[in-house]
Amino acid sequence: MRKVSIVGKLKRMLTNVRIIIFLVFVLFMLFAIMPTPWNEGVMIKNVIKNSSAAIAGIQNPKANAPPLSKEIILNINNKPINDIQNYYTFVKGLRINQTIQVRTNKGLYKLVTKEAFQIIELNTTQEITVQEEREVNETVNGTVLLVNKTMPVRKLVEVTARKSIGLEDLGLRVDNAPTTNLRKGLDLQGGTRVLLKPAEQVSEDTLNLMIDSLKERLNVYGVSDIVVAPVQDKPGFLGEPNRFILVEIAGATEEEVKELLARQGKFEATVGNKTVFRGGQDVTYVCRTAECSGIDPQRGCGPVQGGFVCGFLFSISLSPAAAQRQADATKNLKVITERGGGYLSEPLKLYLDDQEVDSLNIAEDLKGRAVTDIAITGSGFGASQEEAARSTLENMKRLQTVLITGSLPVKIDIVRIDIISPTLGLQFLKNAWWAGLLAVAAVALILVINYRRIMIAIPIALTSMAEVLLAIGVYALFGWSFDLAAIAGLIVAVGTGVNDQIIIIDETLKKQTSGIVFGWKERIKKAFFIIFSGYCTEVVAMLPLLFAGAGLLKGFALTTIIVVSIGVFITRPAYAAMIQILYEGKD
Repeated sequence: MRKVSIVGKLKRMLTNVRIIIFLVFVLFMLFAIMPTPWNEGVMIKNVIKNSSAAIAGIQNPKANAPPLSKEIILNINNKPINDIQNYYTFVKGLRINQTIQVRTNKGLYKLVTKEAFQIIELNTTQEITVQEEREVNETVNGTVLLVNKTMPVRKLVEVTARKSIGLEDLGLRVDNAPTTNLRKGLDLQGGTRVLLKPAEQVSEDTLNLMIDSLKERLNVYGVSDIVVAPVQDKPGFLGEPNRFILVEIAGATEEEVKELLARQGKFEATVGNKTVFRGGQDVTYVCRTAECSGIDPQRGCGPVQGGFVCGFLFSISLSPAAAQRQADATKNLKVITERGGGYLSEPLKLYLDDQEVDSLNIAEDLKGRAVTDIAITGSGFGASQEEAARSTLENMKRLQTVLITGSLPVKIDIVRIDIISPTLGLQFLKNAWWAGLLAVAAVALILVINYRRIMIAIPIALTSMAEVLLAIGVYALFGWSFDLAAIAGLIVAVGTGVNDQIIIIDETLKKQTSGIVFGWKERIKKAFFIIFSGYCTEVVAMLPLLFAGAGLLKGFALTTIIVVSIGVFITRPAYAAMIQILYEGKD
């Protein structure tokens, strides 16, 4: 008889609308997280520009791509690569000009290892010994002058040279293969967090331009696993908020971050070996509006082999001096005719911080002419016309950013640099899980002792774990980074959830108050009035933290709001339904 009663209650639970909604959300979030604990190999986090891996065709993953969608190295030269220790052990034994085969979950690549060089820049105030001169393999430009034939000291005049420093790595930055789609924040995977502040008050548009510039600069250096976001704190004296830029770079050192971020940068364009204009003063205007930028109306989009290609066009303005330098650099170039059009024999090459980022053909009508207003063109490819148009506009925006970001519009100061150890983060995560499990077990034990009913403790434990799962699922679904602040918010919110469930138990199992007998619906309504009042108070308290402290507490506040909202609208109603089905009729 007891067995039939329990089966009947389970059937009622599985047909209850609130419990069904709860179970659907749990399954959906499990699909978003997609746990795959059996994953082996190493995940490609970054591909360094012009490295062996980049030349072989390995693509740099998008910064916002889900972890499980990133490329995984399975073996190298048929040797299994199960973790990063296997990878770095193998790479350590490579030789220069060695051909290797890298198999990933997306294809097979042939890489040829290269020799690594260090760029040496010397001027008239610097000297170099004979021994140091022998270590310089190639002088790119300049003249070496012998100062004193009897002394082993030589002076170099405006020399840029390359010094061999041994084997270049493959150009891959890797990590162990992910086991879920949850993106770990910087606190859990290690790296550097930097808070930047413009040296003067800037508008929101200027701040966004600086963010695009910094992203482009970091991409030039092959850094894709980054977060660059605007943050702000309370308004200042005139009502304007203090604006900051928060940068998180996984795996970068403090010195590398200072080198990449603390400079206003250098952009230049060359024709042959002549610099014709530089970013900042030489590029006086870059069009970014619909009137003078977008899909090129003359070329549009059209089918090609394997997909579609679209062309873009936008205009820029040069200073008169830069226009004259371009005229001088192009007046003696040959014209190459192709498909009814002509372009000059030397392209216009764009460099950002001495790294080549683009190469453009120069139209024949610009030969030897000092033109200040010129059009920049390019294209994008995609499997469909819509994808090609999107790729084209992204390429255009990138090039516009490069042209604008020769130097940042405003100098930036480093307010704070935090070096995060992944070991500490993972240890904290492990301790947090154990503390959470022990806390739930302790609460369950106290409830069993207090109410003398074990069936009260089981739903509380299950509901608390489900709330954690749902919250993590939200982070995985939207691609947000789960960090220590989020874990702290999760712990606080789950504690609030346990408190709410105890309120539901107290109210629903209470037979009477002041001599007045309440039905189940009235008791649950009373419990939810208390819960909803507490929910509104907690959400209102968290809202200021979304912006306070330059946004660094956003993860804590956001997680708290998400979890308490999940609890009030999904798990608490389901929990109340469970309690009602289990104990209705036992008054």
